[in-house]
Amino acid sequence: MTLPALFDRLRLPVIGSPLFLISGPELVIAQCKAGIVGSFPALNARPSAMLDEWLHRITEELSAYNRANPDAPAAPFAVNQIVHRSNDRLEADLITCAKWQVPIVITSLGAREDLNAAVHGWGGITLHDVIDDTFARKAVAKGADGLIAVAAGAGGHAGRQSPFALIQEIRQWFDGPLALSGSIASGGAVLAAQAMGADLAYIGSAFIATDEANADAAYKQGIVDGRAKDIVYSSLFTGVHGNYLRGSIEAAGLDPDALPEGDYKTMNFGQSNGGEGSKAKAWRDIWGSGQGIGVIDAVEPVAARVARMQAEYDTARARIGA
Repeated sequence: MTLPALFDRLRLPVIGSPLFLISGPELVIAQCKAGIVGSFPALNARPSAMLDEWLHRITEELSAYNRANPDAPAAPFAVNQIVHRSNDRLEADLITCAKWQVPIVITSLGAREDLNAAVHGWGGITLHDVIDDTFARKAVAKGADGLIAVAAGAGGHAGRQSPFALIQEIRQWFDGPLALSGSIASGGAVLAAQAMGADLAYIGSAFIATDEANADAAYKQGIVDGRAKDIVYSSLFTGVHGNYLRGSIEAAGLDPDALPEGDYKTMNFGQSNGGEGSKAKAWRDIWGSGQGIGVIDAVEPVAARVARMQAEYDTARARIGA
């Protein structure tokens, strides 16, 4: 399927995933200028009034960049909205997104028909993240324009299914925009995602180790030093299964190999206590990461990371004669 026209401005078919507490205006603007979709969770803008300031800054800076670079305009940006009932800011944040006519809204942990209709009302599109075919069908039935298939190995909240299984099942019935998330950290992996049937790669962990990311220096170094074996899959910290850096769990005084299950019913983003005897909070102290970080060998600017991925992507295409 042909992607919506706003994706024509991408120089690499990548969406930088919204990273809780880490993605802010600096990272989003750098990603968009580099030619990929930049995104951030609305909940990163705290207090709620700051969301208006962030969207003002992002819109103005990208508009100025586009005027100065008419032949290579910036990619569009996206805002992630958590639809789970624990997000008591959702309605107010949607009003702010409508004010700035956010081009892409990424929805997570719930699909709502009225939300999709609202975004369509200002000319935007919605992408909903899903971990299996059942949730994918529900999201499309409620009006989502596209899907983000979150496979095993993705950073943060992640699914259990192989990317092959997930993409194959969804593509049997859905021909709309489809992104793949899960261990993608190189240009070759971006091309592989497309070969499987995805239109776009959804990449998060690789952008934690960048100059523009709002992450602790130790977190960034943990991404550089880490390998797939250093990732732990647990539901303890937010009530939803996710992938986290082993070292951050150990630093919180917990045994990564003996973590109890979390409770989805009591989910409260960013406020999980990390288990009895620990004062660690999910995302602040317990660091999310995908399994693809073994190819990340340095902290560098977003522009350099995207340029490297672009070169790898082009090399991979040439290798197979694409």
